[in-house]
Amino acid sequence: MRPDTPADHITEAERLLRTAAQYPEDHEPLFLQAAAHLELAGERARASTLYDELLGSPDTTIDHPHLVKALKAANLWEYGHEAEARAIIDGIRSAGPLDAAPWEIAAETLEAHDELEAAHDFFSTALTLLLAPGEEVPYATQSLLTGRHRVRRLMGVAHDAWDELADTLHTAAVPLDELHDPKRLWSLGSSDPGELQAEINRLRAELGTYRSALSRPFPVAVLHWPEDELRELLTAYSELAQEYLSHQDHLARLEAALRDLHATGTPNLGIVTGTVPSYEAFAASEAASPSDPDLLPQYATTLAARGRAVPWPPARSAACWCGSGRPYRECHGAG
Repeated sequence: MRPDTPADHITEAERLLRTAAQYPEDHEPLFLQAAAHLELAGERARASTLYDELLGSPDTTIDHPHLVKALKAANLWEYGHEAEARAIIDGIRSAGPLDAAPWEIAAETLEAHDELEAAHDFFSTALTLLLAPGEEVPYATQSLLTGRHRVRRLMGVAHDAWDELADTLHTAAVPLDELHDPKRLWSLGSSDPGELQAEINRLRAELGTYRSALSRPFPVAVLHWPEDELRELLTAYSELAQEYLSHQDHLARLEAALRDLHATGTPNLGIVTGTVPSYEAFAASEAASPSDPDLLPQYATTLAARGRAVPWPPARSAACWCGSGRPYRECHGAG
């Protein structure tokens, strides 16, 4: 059962924190989930403490510091710390992170506080940084286009090329222009049955989009083994050799599998990177043998659920997912 009351959210947050203590390698996503539950419970100061703990720990390196900062800023603004929140948001802009999530959260925070010009600037700056002309829009970046479209409708400005791209990518039955129409709220006070029915249809379409996103809380992820880890895995569990002919073959098959999934229209694809100790711990938790090949996709799904997936495909100018250090367009994206 999903938490419904503040007490339920606090209970869930405490459960997640206990889990983080058991699995320190996953403390970052678990802390973020716990902080979200604390915010929903109205315990915003406690949530800020978790964000500070993630950002301030000298013993651990977090994978997504700008995301944590954006979430912290959004939380701070909600309980009266506007100046600090603005300073953090300005710092995110200066840092220019190459993932969409911190940009989106910061922009939506500005939007929620009627800072429409600033929100529009944030969305536009992020898209300029993350989206190359003519490049296919990565799944994670599509929400930036949608958010910018919404803000521009609120501002009453004309469509531009990015708005048209957002319209093209939108798959719900009700067009974005209707979903983002500032006059929609007026119809809620109308006594005209036709207007009320139209609004009900729009809300159902919007709810369907949200439900679709919630049903995919983590990517369809494939499992990547770095060369040293794969060598250690096959040395310890030779039965898995039939799954991995060589490291180069493993990388080629991984990219091919992702491209096949993409060609069939599967959105939100990702890559998770395995390690032998983590895999062995997962096998023990499942009371299974690490040599069982059926365990590999379950391990990949578990890593993705813990927030370990890296979105695929990366931008063509970004570093390749395989760890070669070369741009994706010159490595596995060259095909």
